[in-house]
Amino acid sequence: MIDALVEKVAAGGRVSAAEALDLYRHAPTHVLGRLADGIRARKHPERIVTYIIDRNVNYTNVCVARCNFCAFYRPVGSAEGYVLGFDEILAKIEETMSVGGNQLLLQGGHNPDLPIAWYEDLFRTVKKRYPTFKLHALSPPEVLHISKVNQLPVPTVVERLIAAGLDSIPGGGAEILVDRVRKLLNCYSKASADEWLSVMREAHLAGLRTTATMMYGTVETDEERIEHMTRLRDLQDETEGFTAFITWSYQPEHTERGGSEATGIDYLRTLALARIVLDNFDNLQASWVTQGGKVGQLSLAYGANDMGSVMIEENVVRAAGASYCMDEVEIVTNIEDAGFTAKRRNMHYELLGDPVFREREVPRMLSLGTARADGDTSVPAELRQYPARSLAGKRLRLSQ
Repeated sequence: MIDALVEKVAAGGRVSAAEALDLYRHAPTHVLGRLADGIRARKHPERIVTYIIDRNVNYTNVCVARCNFCAFYRPVGSAEGYVLGFDEILAKIEETMSVGGNQLLLQGGHNPDLPIAWYEDLFRTVKKRYPTFKLHALSPPEVLHISKVNQLPVPTVVERLIAAGLDSIPGGGAEILVDRVRKLLNCYSKASADEWLSVMREAHLAGLRTTATMMYGTVETDEERIEHMTRLRDLQDETEGFTAFITWSYQPEHTERGGSEATGIDYLRTLALARIVLDNFDNLQASWVTQGGKVGQLSLAYGANDMGSVMIEENVVRAAGASYCMDEVEIVTNIEDAGFTAKRRNMHYELLGDPVFREREVPRMLSLGTARADGDTSVPAELRQYPARSLAGKRLRLSQ
């Protein structure tokens, strides 16, 4: 049975959920890797591996969702909660551009004290200062949160954010797109599987391109991982709006849920299976941020054709204990040592050119930046312009 499935995949056939499960459970790891690498080679015969220089900025850690796998969030009213000021975000953009970056990956907690006007004003401020800089911002659960807080339908929220400067939407908050799993992870209330997919559908209909993700290794079964993939595949058949898929393992340290992390072998098998199942996705990213540089490099033999982001800054995964860092020099070295040509790209996977550090001198980055320096509890002055909904938020506005 496995031999027949191997032949089917090698010939370019689409696998069913049952066939994908059979492959995942019974095919040797090297066979999965060979199949995935063959698909990658058919889609990208030029042997180019891409990456993007951007910055992952988490604008607030205040969140009412309280997902039990998250070590990053702080409840409303926490002394450790923060909201970044517009000037802070602009300074981060300046630093990103100085090393060749062209995009901000902007995500944060579900903060009840940030109305849609705050996001619109931020986006307009960025675009006024840096018209060509891209905002890859607000995962589907964040869009839903804005919709609920402001009592606006999702299409209206998407339309208003695009008008303010939103360029694309990241695939965060997907976890596993099965409601049984989402309820156990306490993330069902922030977005059901159908709601997550619906936001992406609306974004695609509005002309935005988005990415898709999967966090595995918590409570899901093998069948549920595959259900997640097939639901993404179905939406991609419908809209063709996804540019890439990224999967990573649950990071348990400092979380309420706890537990242990899946192995590197499980990551490579899951990545390879995604390349096989998601036959209508052109691009798969390697998750070196959770797996480290060497497994990230090995991902290029298991279906990945992209090394993701140089990042510059990261807060969420770091909070859960992972703190891998690779600057452009190291990412390019890993790509080239694996036998590929490294090229910079944008979110649409359009090639931008050769590595920046070969065109001009850029400072080496040996550790990822953080949202704020430890002990910085400053409150942005512009928050006074926006009404708060929580008692803690109202008290903070009054204190200003």
